[in-house]
Amino acid sequence: MTEKYVPSPEAVEQGLYVAYAALGTMAVVPIYFGSFASLKKWKNPKDKKSKKKETDDSDDSDDEDEASESMSLEDAYMFPVFGSMTLFGLYLVFRYVDKTYVNYLLTAYFGLLGVMATTQVGVNCVAPIVKLLGINVDKWHLTLTKKKKELYAAKFTILHLIMAVASVILSGYYVATKNWIASNIFGICFALNAIQLLSLDSFKTGMILLSGLFLYDIFWVFGTEVMVSVAKNFDAPVKVIFPRLFFGLPASEKYQFAMLGLGDIVIPGVFVALCLRFDQHLAGTKNPNLGRSTRFSKPYFVACFIAYVLGLGTTMYVMHTFKAAQPALLYLSPACILSVLFTGLVRGEIKEVFGYTSEEGIEAAKAKEAEEKKSKKEAEEKVSKKATEDKKIKVESAVAEKDTPASESEQDGSNTPKIRKRKGGKSQKKK
Repeated sequence: MTEKYVPSPEAVEQGLYVAYAALGTMAVVPIYFGSFASLKKWKNPKDKKSKKKETDDSDDSDDEDEASESMSLEDAYMFPVFGSMTLFGLYLVFRYVDKTYVNYLLTAYFGLLGVMATTQVGVNCVAPIVKLLGINVDKWHLTLTKKKKELYAAKFTILHLIMAVASVILSGYYVATKNWIASNIFGICFALNAIQLLSLDSFKTGMILLSGLFLYDIFWVFGTEVMVSVAKNFDAPVKVIFPRLFFGLPASEKYQFAMLGLGDIVIPGVFVALCLRFDQHLAGTKNPNLGRSTRFSKPYFVACFIAYVLGLGTTMYVMHTFKAAQPALLYLSPACILSVLFTGLVRGEIKEVFGYTSEEGIEAAKAKEAEEKKSKKEAEEKVSKKATEDKKIKVESAVAEKDTPASESEQDGSNTPKIRKRKGGKSQKKK
C-alpha cells in the first residue's frame, strides 16, 4: 500500500502563490483586451454626410462594429434579484436532484456555447494577422427571409469555418475529459465576449450594478452556504481554475484547484470597459476625427484597471490569510467605483462623469421611445377604431328605430282582421 503524498508547507505556499498569479492573469487579460474590443469607431456627430455614406456602404464594409447589448438602469436594479433567484434555484437542483445528470445537461449546453465563443475569439485574434499579411478573405452573406421579411442575417468568412471546426474539436475534448485547461479556454472566451458585447449605458447604471452585487456577494457567501456549494458542484466553465500545487505533484495525485468565478471578471470588466469608452468620448469631443485610433488619454480606464488589480490582490491576500473563501466583489466593487469618483474629482469632471450616456445607451433609449410611441399610436388607433364602430352602430340603431313604427303599423294593419258586411246588414270579421 502506497503512502499518501503530503507536500511540504513551503511547497504548498509556493504553489498557492503560483495559483494566485495565474488566476490574476486570467482575470486581467480578458478585461484589458475585452475593453478595447468594446470600443466602436468614433463618429463625428456633425458630419452627417459621412454618416449617411457609411450607412449606405455598411453591408460591404470590413470595418464594422459588433452589435452590443446595452444594460439600463432598470436592468441594474433587477440583476441581483434575478441572480439570486438563479443561484438559489441551482442550489435546490443540486441538493434534490442527482448532480451527475444536471452536470450532463450543463456540459452539453456550455459545450455548445463554448463553440460559439471560441470561434468568435479565434476569428478576432486571427483576422488582424491575416489582414497584416495582405491576404484577402472573401465574405459570405447568409440571409433568411419569409415574404420579404428578414428573419436572420449572418456574415462569415473562411476564417469562421476554420475556427468553428477547431472549436468543435476543443468542445468535444472538454466534454469527454473535463480537462481544466480546456475549461479555462472556454471561460476566458466567455469573459472576452461578455465584456465586448455587454455594455453599461452610464456610470449611474454601473455603480448601481456594482453596489447591488456587492450586497449580493456578501449575503450569499457569508450569510449562507449557497454560493460555495453551487461553485463546488457546478461542473461547467463558468470559472477559471488553477492547481494549488502545480509543480512537483506526482502524476498519480489529483489536482486541488483554486478558482475565481467569471462574475468577478465580467461584472467589473464591463465597468472598466465603460471607463475606456468614456475616455474615448472625452477625446472624441476634442478631436472629432478620432475614428478607430486608441491613441488618446485614458485616465479613467487606467485608474479603474489599476483599482481592479489592487482589489483582486486584496481578495487573494485576505483569502490566503484567513484560509476561507471570500466574495471578490466585496473588494472589487468599492475599488472600481471609488477610482472613477476620485479621478473625476481630481480632474474636475465629476459632472461629466454622471452626465455621460454611452452611444449604445442613447440608441437603446431612442429604440425604447420609438417602441413606446408605436404602442401608444396603436392603442390610440384601436380606441379610435372602436369609437368609430360604436358610432356606426349607434347611427344604424337610430335609423332602425326611426323605420320601426311605419313597418310595425303596416304589419299590424296586415294582421288586423278586416271587417266585412254580411248580407242582411251585419258585419263580420274577415279572417
